[in-house]
Amino acid sequence: MIHPTAIVHPSAKIARGVEIGPYCVIGENVKIEGGAILQANVVINGWTTIGADCQIYPFATIGSTSQDRKYKGERAFTTVGSGTIIREYVSIQRATGEDDVTSVGDNCLLLAYVHIAHDCRVGNNVTMSNLAQLAGHVVIDDNATIGGMAGVHQFVRIGSFSMVGGLTKLTKDVPPFFLAEGNPAGPHGLNSVALRRAEFSSEDMSEIKQFYRLLYGSKLSVAQALDEMRKNVQTAAGQKLIAFVEGESNRGLLK
Repeated sequence: MIHPTAIVHPSAKIARGVEIGPYCVIGENVKIEGGAILQANVVINGWTTIGADCQIYPFATIGSTSQDRKYKGERAFTTVGSGTIIREYVSIQRATGEDDVTSVGDNCLLLAYVHIAHDCRVGNNVTMSNLAQLAGHVVIDDNATIGGMAGVHQFVRIGSFSMVGGLTKLTKDVPPFFLAEGNPAGPHGLNSVALRRAEFSSEDMSEIKQFYRLLYGSKLSVAQALDEMRKNVQTAAGQKLIAFVEGESNRGLLK
């Protein structure tokens, strides 16, 4: 299952059933789990693990040295979960800092030319459209969607089931369940299509709408809106939203 033109380091750990196509390069400390398919010209190096049943398209690079001036060659990791699809020319770079990790979760879809920089953490079932770019230390929670050619600033957090529109310049955190778009980005209501597809209850939807109005449709400060949200929360979705807004942030909340 390994093409004769591929270069695979003898110390790499390749599970049975992995397919490695023409002209791929696999480094010494790479581990690839069963069922993964590397089509052609894929480069995987560094301390990198590729999960089972991933599909990696031509010219993707995973685990390469981070583009971070602070990186000095220390051991740092890259992980990709099971079932993730990585299209052409995607780049996922290893972390900066001893034993730190850049991670991508299970069942993600990363379209052509996506870039994921050092120390990012991308959850499960995340979709990133063509040319979406993450700077270092970005956190994307499960089931989020990043539109094409969106640029995300360092240390930004993007909540679960949220969506960042195409061509967006995102410098602030996006709470779960909301839409963000623009340059600079602003709030644009709920990600209603994703919430319906995920079969959120009418109670969930109602509370999310109520909390959106408190954050973005009132004259309350974030602290005041949080107080009102805590008084009225009744659903797990509301609790998730409150936890995100209360969470530690380097960039502050979307305005």
